[in-house]
Amino acid sequence: MIVDELSPTAKALMALELIQDNPGISGERLGQRLGVTDRAARRYVGILREAGIPIESTPGRYGGYRVGRGFRLPPLMFSTAEALGLMMAALEGHHRASDPEDPAGSALNKIIRVLPKPVAEPAESMRRIVTPRQAAEGTYPDPETTAALVQACTAARRLRIGYSRGEGRDPIMMDVDPWAVSVRQGLWYLLCWSHTKDAQRVLRVDRVTTTELLDDTFDPPENLNPVTAIEDHFAQGWRYPIEVVIDAPLGEIVLARKLGRLEPIDATHTRLIGSTDDPDWYAYRLASLEATFSVIGPPELREALHTLGQRILKASEG
Repeated sequence: MIVDELSPTAKALMALELIQDNPGISGERLGQRLGVTDRAARRYVGILREAGIPIESTPGRYGGYRVGRGFRLPPLMFSTAEALGLMMAALEGHHRASDPEDPAGSALNKIIRVLPKPVAEPAESMRRIVTPRQAAEGTYPDPETTAALVQACTAARRLRIGYSRGEGRDPIMMDVDPWAVSVRQGLWYLLCWSHTKDAQRVLRVDRVTTTELLDDTFDPPENLNPVTAIEDHFAQGWRYPIEVVIDAPLGEIVLARKLGRLEPIDATHTRLIGSTDDPDWYAYRLASLEATFSVIGPPELREALHTLGQRILKASEG
């Protein structure tokens, strides 16, 4: 395509695409990409504005053009639930959908740009704070509920939620400070501080039955890493505290993270910290390690590993 042969309308549409794909692009750069002068580029931006497209500009040395919130390309119209549902499906189904350099991530960028602000903000927040699923399929939560949780996390607003404890049991009401929403092994979780329980909690989003935004605000923990916090939560607090030294560097260990937290000791050793109510189950999981290891504690885990080893030896003897 020869740019010089295009009509002013076609060049204006090209300018729109360039601005969409490069938010903050300078007038000089826009002109270069269009093969025209700065003044001509400004004229095409004017054509877009006359057509009702909200092109915003920031003056100064580091200024540039971007498409304002609320620009829609009919019939691309999403409700908040639809937009969040699409975002959730993309993040669960494609591990790099949160990467703007990935084709799926680039497509999500374009969708977010044309959404009105009340819909775009929770969608963008979700992409920032959730992580893609790791393996198994999980229970898919309600998009509207998820949107409410994400918006409360972003606004640092306290929530009153109804939470199901399983079939046949009435939901309980909890006042929580929602810190983050994350995805772990196909399940969506809310990391929060429960004022009802006066403790940190990790709640299944699919079990949240109702949400009510309260007037109270909160300050989330500094340097919060939702993924690490959730993994640590699942690994700690059980009856038997676990400490294992693995004879391998951290980067070479393949282990279900729900067993605990991995900490580097040196270039050739890694510490596993966790807890369990079932040493026999934990021993079975440790046996899948491809590296040798030493159990620092507890004695119950050593005994469970000894019993498992005896069973394996007996089976190998025929």
